[in-house]
Amino acid sequence: MLSFNTDDLRPQDRFDYWCEVRARNLFGVTISLKPHERQNFRGRFAAVPAGGAIISEMQASSYWVSRTTADIARAPGDSLCIYQQLGGASWFNSKGGGEFVVAANDIAISHTDLPYLTRPATAHGFDLRVLKIPFTGRENLVRLARGLSPSLLSDNPRLKTVISASLAALAADCARNPDNDFDLAVDHLAQLALLAQGRVRHGSPESRAALRSGFLHAARDVLARNMHRPNLTPAAVAAELGISPRKLHLLFEPTGMSCARTLTAMRAAEALRL
Repeated sequence: MLSFNTDDLRPQDRFDYWCEVRARNLFGVTISLKPHERQNFRGRFAAVPAGGAIISEMQASSYWVSRTTADIARAPGDSLCIYQQLGGASWFNSKGGGEFVVAANDIAISHTDLPYLTRPATAHGFDLRVLKIPFTGRENLVRLARGLSPSLLSDNPRLKTVISASLAALAADCARNPDNDFDLAVDHLAQLALLAQGRVRHGSPESRAALRSGFLHAARDVLARNMHRPNLTPAAVAAELGISPRKLHLLFEPTGMSCARTLTAMRAAEALRL
């Protein structure tokens, strides 16, 4: 795991360090901030490997970020990128994807090697999670995802829900068990991202498997968020996800525990924690 925090540095050194370590070397981008604003700059960053990919989280003060053609030539990423805004909002502009704002909990998807310009749209600054999936070892992504212009996933709430839940589950699992094999989880997320962008078919075996995995993560998320509700039932969970109770039952069947038993186990674990 890679992590660092500018709080350990002198205020006058923080932004220069962030420029060199996080921006230039890790992400291959150019960043800028007015000199008089640098004294108050703060940032923290953490990244962990996940099935040949990298999942990272970052919180930082506002500044301008650009990925120029020179940046791309110097540090090509050649990866599928899934970006989730955890808090605040960010303004984004790219030649192919146009101009849009990524609000809190929104998802954006792109190929890393296309120029763009971005900056937080609120005083909250940067607060994001990014999954970067290299094409190396995943040759199917080269044809499907290369040249994918940055765009906002906003017209499919169900896919947004399953991608968000899958990203959160992957981040939590990587933190708890960094030595586990996360290849399949990363493959499912790549498939969901391509599905959201219309690059793959809904009915393919890969898409169905990714959707089952994503809806299971989303169902567990609904249970975890609402376990305090005495009237929480499998039917209510299914309704929130927009699926049938039978489909919800089929999601949990391979786990060996029904939705109701999973809820009971979550409540027991929370009671023990308290």
